[in-house]
Amino acid sequence: MKIWTSEHTFNHPWEVIAQATWKKYPNPINTAILGTDVLERRVVDGILHSHRLVSSIWGLPRWLQNVIGPANTFYASEHSAVNPTAKSMVLNTRNVTFRKYITVDEFVSYEPHPECCEKTVMKQEAVISVEGVPFSDYVEDLICDTIMVNANKGRQAIEWVIENIKSEIRGFKRLTQNASEEL
Repeated sequence: MKIWTSEHTFNHPWEVIAQATWKKYPNPINTAILGTDVLERRVVDGILHSHRLVSSIWGLPRWLQNVIGPANTFYASEHSAVNPTAKSMVLNTRNVTFRKYITVDEFVSYEPHPECCEKTVMKQEAVISVEGVPFSDYVEDLICDTIMVNANKGRQAIEWVIENIKSEIRGFKRLTQNASEEL
């Protein structure tokens, strides 16, 4: 079993990061994520609970696919809770594909920075376990390395979404300004 952890501080308030997180896929930075499908969404006591199915492509080595089976698309189940009052967003994701051999449990949280409300702290943890496969330590390391690379791409994707939103807002401002000048 391998455990990977990471912490990152975004220079944006929690509300901006929470919104960008929902809009982060698909994006041109991490093309491995094909899409997300909402399976269930409900509000309980002011907390938004969602269950999504995430589809992605993982480049598993051919020899590993020969052992555990080929797959073009991998699926993961993501459960999230967003509490706007407490300014907390938590996502728990577990792979569905190849669960017999590979288990990846990922936990991600977003909360305001304790010293600066204009920043958001993201904490990530992934627990990787591979069983019944030759070279399981090697496969765990390979998956851990892939998660690390994809986590970095995920942070870049959030920044990409925020920049796109800002660009759209600037465009709307120009349109409304031009429209009001024409009146």
